[in-house]
Amino acid sequence: MSVRRFVRGTVPWDQLDAVFAEFAERYDEPVVRVEFLDAENWFSTPCVVNEEWFVKVVTPQNAFVHSLFTGVRNLGVFTSGTEGFFEPYDDPVEMAAHELEATERMRELGVNAPEPVEVFSVDELGVLVMEYLPDFVALDDLGEEAIEAHLDALFAALATMHEHGLAHGDLRAENVLVVDDDLYFIDATKVNEGGITAARAYDLACALAVLEPLVGATTAVAAAAAHYAPDDLLEAREFLDFVAIRPDHDFDAAALKAELDTIT
Repeated sequence: MSVRRFVRGTVPWDQLDAVFAEFAERYDEPVVRVEFLDAENWFSTPCVVNEEWFVKVVTPQNAFVHSLFTGVRNLGVFTSGTEGFFEPYDDPVEMAAHELEATERMRELGVNAPEPVEVFSVDELGVLVMEYLPDFVALDDLGEEAIEAHLDALFAALATMHEHGLAHGDLRAENVLVVDDDLYFIDATKVNEGGITAARAYDLACALAVLEPLVGATTAVAAAAAHYAPDDLLEAREFLDFVAIRPDHDFDAAALKAELDTIT
């Protein structure tokens, strides 16, 4: 079994049937179509219901594995010279509820995100229901010219979150979607309040790591510098080595550091 399959795990069909039966009762409509998404790196089983609702089913295994990964991430953060700021979840419902709350908070700040609907539980499962965004494109599936056209909006949204005490915590290309030429942010993770300053720097480092292979270090850093002070960029630089060892980022850390050094 691959690590990604272990992360996602499987939900027995009888439990899924119970989830969709509860869904049908809550929304007073039959569940006529369920499309399971091919996203094995998620800490949940994501699906689209009736081509209208995005649903994530979170199991105890998902919450447990997330806690393990959180410990590893905090160790990595420690190597960057600061205390860990990622927080685990106590159970699947809390895990689903945090994403709902983080999405609500982003929307309150004017940052595009899918409309959150609710969280409910079925047996030991947490179930998150959100608006489904059809016809989206992940940021890294765009061409270089199209990506460059969205850079200002990306860093403006990130800076807005940071200015209001919110950190995304898991900024990757697949968590930034383009819908009708607008950017949408999804899948924020849990960060403790005491570590928010470091978490913002980590977010910025992740954004630069996402963009460097797509548009180059010079363009990525220049776009970030339009919204962040030199001291912010310097703090982000300290996290690049940690971000570089994560399997979901593949970028030239040396090139980014060299470019950041010209600004800071």
